[in-house]
Amino acid sequence: MQQVLLVVLALSAAWVGFWATFAARSFYDSFPGAGHHWVSMDGPFNAHLVRDVGGLYLSLFVITTCALWHTSLARITGGAWLVFSIPHLIYHATHLGTYSTADKIGNMVALGGTVLLAALLLVFPHAPKEKA
Repeated sequence: MQQVLLVVLALSAAWVGFWATFAARSFYDSFPGAGHHWVSMDGPFNAHLVRDVGGLYLSLFVITTCALWHTSLARITGGAWLVFSIPHLIYHATHLGTYSTADKIGNMVALGGTVLLAALLLVFPHAPKEKA
């Protein structure tokens, strides 16, 4: 179970991180994709801020990927995700006014999902890999 949680978080971090870091304007205009615009609804474009967010997600990607091979890092990874994800969720939960109902639900499911997955990493027992 721990591996599944880590893979989902790593994929999420890679998707947001690479997009925001290397295509900041596209990320701002088009995130999360499929015709939705969650970032551009929250103020003017700021390339520095978008790229910083991308770098944050890429750092979460690195630690999450490392935890896949070094399971002793799984709880630390969960803690790192929670430090970021809880304030991120709270901000968006209190700034949903400009979004459609579907986008409000999407925001809360996506952001609440990372909080839940990270919290689960804290409660699941450490599962060391077997030696070959």
